[in-house]
Amino acid sequence: MATDYTPRPTGDGFRARVQRLGGHLAGMVMPNIGAFIAWGLITALFIPTGWLPNKELGALVDPMIKILLPLLIGYTGGRMVHGQRGAVVGAVATMGLVVGADVPMFLGAMIIGPLAAYLMKLFDKLIEDRVRTGFEMLVDNFSAGILAAAMAIAGNRAIGPVVSTFSDLAEDAVGWLVDNNVLPLTSVLIEPAKVLFLNNAVNHGVLGPLGVQQAAESGKSVLFMLESNPGPGLGLLLAYMFFGPRRLRPSTPAAAIIHFFGGIHEIYFPYVLMKPRMILAVMAGAATGIAIFVATGTGLVATPSPGSIFAYLAQTPRGAGNWIGVYGGMLASVAVTFGVGAALLGFGRLADESEGSADDSGGTAAKTEDAEGTPEPAEKAEVTGAGDTSGDTEKATEQPASR
Repeated sequence: MATDYTPRPTGDGFRARVQRLGGHLAGMVMPNIGAFIAWGLITALFIPTGWLPNKELGALVDPMIKILLPLLIGYTGGRMVHGQRGAVVGAVATMGLVVGADVPMFLGAMIIGPLAAYLMKLFDKLIEDRVRTGFEMLVDNFSAGILAAAMAIAGNRAIGPVVSTFSDLAEDAVGWLVDNNVLPLTSVLIEPAKVLFLNNAVNHGVLGPLGVQQAAESGKSVLFMLESNPGPGLGLLLAYMFFGPRRLRPSTPAAAIIHFFGGIHEIYFPYVLMKPRMILAVMAGAATGIAIFVATGTGLVATPSPGSIFAYLAQTPRGAGNWIGVYGGMLASVAVTFGVGAALLGFGRLADESEGSADDSGGTAAKTEDAEGTPEPAEKAEVTGAGDTSGDTEKATEQPASR
């Protein structure tokens, strides 16, 4: 389910709705990441420009990217909506999209799989408790078959052409960004979306399908690195480690290890949210990395998921230029994010001042309490003496006798 991979949003606001949509998109892709990694490894190894070129094994690449992976997405999307029956009709409906398509139909599968399952769910509710005993299996099987066939035809004739047109427009837009050297500006949108926990939606719902289409044509794509680059997050955590508030510094080494080696980017999002100005640091680092990726003409062969250094090593294509571009850009994004983040943290001075002011205010408050609290016993004594002098006189007269 989507909630297994993204935080469960609450509320009915725009942000919560976008997060829920992103969660559903990620939920259709994330369970099938193993298949994406398998395709990426086969592509990296056996295509003509791969590490072990093999014509027969390289023939696996095209059917996997155009048929297998969209079918898995459509199947998973249908299962999320209506269980196994939804999964079956979603997969069949997706098959109508992929037949004859020139591009991988990931976006189409994300649409038609849940849609077919939703229609199946509505039909099942409509006939619930209305089928005669003994005819349940017949009605269930034929209704699923008829609906799946109808959705496959609709997908092939209606939804498929629309998705193909959208994919072509998106590819042209990405090409325009690359040709005009403005692709780094996408970090202005991607990085804020990430810290709002929309990273999976951005990567697997938008950039991933476009990157797969580009990689199928040229063998690699820079789009796989726009969101998944672990460099900005590592630079941010290093900035906190050396110049952040002292109470946070002990937590950053473990967070950096989990982020960079484990690929769990969500672990650095709270560090940005607690000091929103730090978003400027990750934006600057991400833009620097993308600029180097574009300048060196590098890319990855598949989506690095999770976005760790190990996934990058597995998906980097052969060639010294690719390795220099990928890891040079990653290191540059670490350095820039660290530098900008350190400056935004005042190289430790702002943290010290804020903690010092908190201590001063606490000390002042304590002194005020002491100053106000000290006279209090005296005042009580005066009140007691004024109100009950007879008792004091009796105690005074009794005291010598007790001695």
